[in-house]
Amino acid sequence: MSSRWIEYAAARFVLTTLSAGSSSFAFRLASFYVKLLDLAIPRLRQTADRNLRMALPHLSEEERARIADGSFHSIARILVAVARFPTLTKANIGDWIAYEGYEHYETAKARGKGVLFATAHLGNWELSAVAHSLMSEPMHVVVRAFDNPLIDKLVHKLRASTGNRVVEKRDYVRGILRALAANEAVGILIDQNTGLDEGVFIDFFGVKACVARGFARIAARSQAAVIAGFALWRQQEKQYVLKFCEPVYATGDVLEDTQRIHAKLEEVIRQHPEQWLWMHRRWKTRPSGEPPLY
Repeated sequence: MSSRWIEYAAARFVLTTLSAGSSSFAFRLASFYVKLLDLAIPRLRQTADRNLRMALPHLSEEERARIADGSFHSIARILVAVARFPTLTKANIGDWIAYEGYEHYETAKARGKGVLFATAHLGNWELSAVAHSLMSEPMHVVVRAFDNPLIDKLVHKLRASTGNRVVEKRDYVRGILRALAANEAVGILIDQNTGLDEGVFIDFFGVKACVARGFARIAARSQAAVIAGFALWRQQEKQYVLKFCEPVYATGDVLEDTQRIHAKLEEVIRQHPEQWLWMHRRWKTRPSGEPPLY
């Protein structure tokens, strides 16, 4: 059996086992799976610690470890939610998530130029789009295809299960512009490292980060409203809240617009650091002449 089929079988096994039983049992099981991942790929925790040392240098070793643990727990919650996407309906989605700031979306839609959701690997980015399609209306989600086409097909089906339209990142500009021209919503993850050929450097947690120019350019060209939106976990309520921030609008200055959007992202991450994906090598691309950080 090829490695692709082994990976696919493992993914199907994880999702199947997390789709049955109570949510509390599923989360304990997901935490076990994520712990195995943590042990099997030590680079993930090492990257998280390196990122935290750079971004939040005032933290103690214990605080960094606590936030890294929280980031792994956040992944466990995401796995449980994704496994249960086929069971989500308009009737039960309120058990999982509630809106905060929906009026900002209504204001943006009233302009008639579409809405660009600037989101990130923060909280439950997979649930946010699925929930919005059930609680409001379907949207377009821009994704990077998985390297394994079998897993990509599986996840694509889950992401589109409630009516959302999945747009692959390699051919996304025309699709996004068409959607915005029709006054539809598009969600894009903006927090990943990008290469020098596609990016511009901004300040992110006091460290230069290379960010794709495309989001700001699309916002300027379409004149769509830009809303930072995140599905954040609230432990006390045992529920997510889909938080929409006030709309902002592109000035046409790519650097200024990109910095402004990421300043809002940084603000929310600082409020919920344990829910961001610190295991990603966010600061991998460096300005010319700078040594690598990882």
